[in-house]
Amino acid sequence: MAREVTQEAFAAAWADGALVVDAREADEHAAGHVPGARLMTLRTVPTRCGELPPGRPVFVICASGNRSRTAADWMNSRGFDAYSVTGGTSAWTRAGHPVATGSHEHAT
Repeated sequence: MAREVTQEAFAAAWADGALVVDAREADEHAAGHVPGARLMTLRTVPTRCGELPPGRPVFVICASGNRSRTAADWMNSRGFDAYSVTGGTSAWTRAGHPVATGSHEHAT
């Protein structure tokens, strides 16, 4: 089972430059995402994890927490230090945290 992190703990990690992976689809990401989040759709996680820098915690986020738990489970089973962000981007936005829009250089 994926390790989860609260919105508060995630916000602190994000402020410190955490590595954030957005497991949503490209259109969802473009509509609004955590600034700096790397888009890695759930279906591409198995083939794209090699793009992540080794040895860093990875905070995985999606809309509500379902896809991020699946992605974090997969990453953890492959030796990554991954955490699913509880409540996802929806809770991030509701809490008034910054949101970026538009496409992202890592979008696929």
